[in-house]
Amino acid sequence: MRFDVITLFPDMFSAIKDEGVVARGIKKSLLSIHTWQLRDFSDNKYRNVDDKPYGGGAGMVMQVKPIRSCIKKIKQQAPSTRVIYLSPQGKKLTHQLATELSKFESITLLCGRYEGVDERIIEHDVDMEVSIGDYVISGGELAAMVLIDSVSRQLPAVLGNQDSLNDSFANELLDYPHYTRPEVIDDQRVPEVLLSGHQANIDQWRAQQALKNTQLKRQDLVNK
Repeated sequence: MRFDVITLFPDMFSAIKDEGVVARGIKKSLLSIHTWQLRDFSDNKYRNVDDKPYGGGAGMVMQVKPIRSCIKKIKQQAPSTRVIYLSPQGKKLTHQLATELSKFESITLLCGRYEGVDERIIEHDVDMEVSIGDYVISGGELAAMVLIDSVSRQLPAVLGNQDSLNDSFANELLDYPHYTRPEVIDDQRVPEVLLSGHQANIDQWRAQQALKNTQLKRQDLVNK
């Protein structure tokens, strides 16, 4: 799978390109990340890509021409790419959406800054807007990294153990509790069922605990 990222801060993406699950996927040639410095597509000597908003108001707005030129260049290399704008107005990123996106061959992520991008880009060039939550961050780069990580995990063989995909939200529930050695620490014991070796009982206990966890912490998921 190919990710292209349009950004003013391409160096930020070394965090996921060089470390962790995504980096392992890149080393296995299961995915690739290509960052594009938007200022390279500016048509003025100052490399500006933003201007004052029509109608007045605070902040600056990212211009159409540099973004459109960059998308055109990307599509020369990846004609089937889907363009996603990271926006608080977008569809909420969920496990189910990440799974759907993982079926695409190529995704282009547009990272906004300032007051966002000219609306004509959203109307004409963007296939989907995606939000990682109902809060404000300084730009789309962190949101893009979250999306890349969540989507990459769904690709076959990116994770060392595919059972790791059976995590929170995979079945609309939160995960069950996990324990490791030692068996007892500070008078706290591992539940006996996990030491029993009886897999059917363990599976049943984990299913019950997942439901209990979800009811306790995320009643909205239970209602859904």
